[in-house]
Amino acid sequence: MDRVLKGLSTTADKNRLWLAIGAVLFVTTEGPARRGAVRGLLALSLASGTANGIAKPLFPRRRPPDESVPFVRRLVAAPSSSSFPSGHSASAAAFTVGLAVESPVAAAVVAPVAAAVCYSRVHIGVHWPSDVFAGALFGGTVALLTRRWWAVRDDEPAALGAAEQIDPLPGGAGLLLIVNPRAGAGNGADLLSALRERLPAAEVLELDSSEDVEAQVEARVRRADISVLGVVGGDGTVSAVAEYAVRHRVPLAVFAGGTLNHFARDSGVADPEPTFAALETGAAVRVDVAEVSFDDADEQIFVNTASLGGYPDFVRIREHWEHRIGKWPAAGIAMARVLFRAQPVRVIVDENRTALWMLFLGNGAYRPADQVPMSRPDLRGGTLDVRYLRADVPFSRLRLIFAAFTGTLAYSSTYVHRQVAHLDVRVSGPPVSLAMDGEVGHSGKFFRFTSKPEGLVLLEHGHRTDHEPSEH
Repeated sequence: MDRVLKGLSTTADKNRLWLAIGAVLFVTTEGPARRGAVRGLLALSLASGTANGIAKPLFPRRRPPDESVPFVRRLVAAPSSSSFPSGHSASAAAFTVGLAVESPVAAAVVAPVAAAVCYSRVHIGVHWPSDVFAGALFGGTVALLTRRWWAVRDDEPAALGAAEQIDPLPGGAGLLLIVNPRAGAGNGADLLSALRERLPAAEVLELDSSEDVEAQVEARVRRADISVLGVVGGDGTVSAVAEYAVRHRVPLAVFAGGTLNHFARDSGVADPEPTFAALETGAAVRVDVAEVSFDDADEQIFVNTASLGGYPDFVRIREHWEHRIGKWPAAGIAMARVLFRAQPVRVIVDENRTALWMLFLGNGAYRPADQVPMSRPDLRGGTLDVRYLRADVPFSRLRLIFAAFTGTLAYSSTYVHRQVAHLDVRVSGPPVSLAMDGEVGHSGKFFRFTSKPEGLVLLEHGHRTDHEPSEH
């Protein structure tokens, strides 16, 4: 045991042990465990740097004398820095607690190793027990504080609106399934093959960009034998087909098949089984959608977000990096890059004249309110989540970056957050482009955003709702 603890303590030198575990988790896992690895390594770097670079010089303390432990336990070369606090313990606790914030299951596996590293520092005689306790307490606190500026994403589906009951569609009879063959999930062919097998009676329409897409859909959705629209694709495709579903007042069945499937995830249909079950039973729920009109003319539905200014570039850069380093660090990099490249857009928001760097508008309330939006807990209630970054205050770029990295956006005069039912935005200058659900659509100078409460009937089986079913 002496040799094991000495070896474990040495392996943790310079954070090699935690870097290796974090790398393994990042490469071999996804979702909470991968996010936890990134958060743990970030917390570790902050805790280790502060403990070793600041705390040790400020609190000099002699290490235990050599004779305090048997010779067989001692290191060949004992460390010469201050004994207080234990940097090894700070790193072990920071990584483990950071991992636990995102993935308690993964942290439960790592925690015994972290505890052994902490104890090993006393066992081999290089720290007093109080050094280890203080280091672990500090590291764990640093990891918990990361929540202040990097919120934990809630993977639970959103609460939906009133339940509906439609006629069942056994085998997909009466379903027009619209497929985007260019969706970027990489498994579109496999998903479509499974859908054809499970829904043999459905009519499949693969969109062809060389033809008039609207005419292809309109010609079929008006037929008497089509009672439900289905869609296979990512957020952009889902939003486009939801437009037809709302316009023609028919239910929508969503099968997530794109690179980004935020609406499917938030609605609880990222897995196709609830939708298959809903087609068999006729179970459905109502969800909110949002509508935007361009220059008082064209109107378009979106199901997730709309944005103008630098926000589309912000999303593109963040999504490029988030799979590698996590969403919040990627968001920080994206915000810095966009703010230093973007040109302010002068607008009138409702009746308030201002200049902004970017504007975000979400269908439904997003969380957290004072940080980068991470999750959407509600898809009912007729709420538009409006956030914009002001460019008309002194040193706005530097203040925004500082507020984002310190978790103080809620107290910054450069950040505005409102929840409304409708919003008017008038551009004082040339037309600007509006991005909706990941797609850059129309340009205009006047945009009117309106929430359409429970405007879409969604096929979904077994999701939570506070309402009793009604006949559709």
